[in-house]
Amino acid sequence: MSGDVIFYRLNAKIMERDGDIPDDAKQVIYYSLAIGHHVGVFDCFKPVLRCKAEFFERLVAAMPEGEARRKLDGLHRFGEITIDRSHTELLGAAIDQVSPSLDSESADWLRELGVSLAAIEAEPAIYLMGRRL
Repeated sequence: MSGDVIFYRLNAKIMERDGDIPDDAKQVIYYSLAIGHHVGVFDCFKPVLRCKAEFFERLVAAMPEGEARRKLDGLHRFGEITIDRSHTELLGAAIDQVSPSLDSESADWLRELGVSLAAIEAEPAIYLMGRRL
């Protein structure tokens, strides 16, 4: 894999609408967002992590065998991955396991990934989008 890998974190949702939403309809919209139906909603992302693809491959190879490694390796296979609340515990445990044995650059990168995982834990509507450029 060549090029760069970049992870973006959802930092806002913008609704396309003509006027204010009545209070009794807000719950319907929140429910629609929660189940993934986009009703005129745009996700806004900001870049939070970037590295060379070769560096990312080394990080993935250092991860313990299992689902966390498979999840991150999806970037190599598919060119893009999404990390949401269902992945935070799995990835956090793998990061904790492998970080002590890594060089400082790799450990720092994974620590920053851990910060984003903690943000997802605190607000489950947040997610990460990883892409190979």
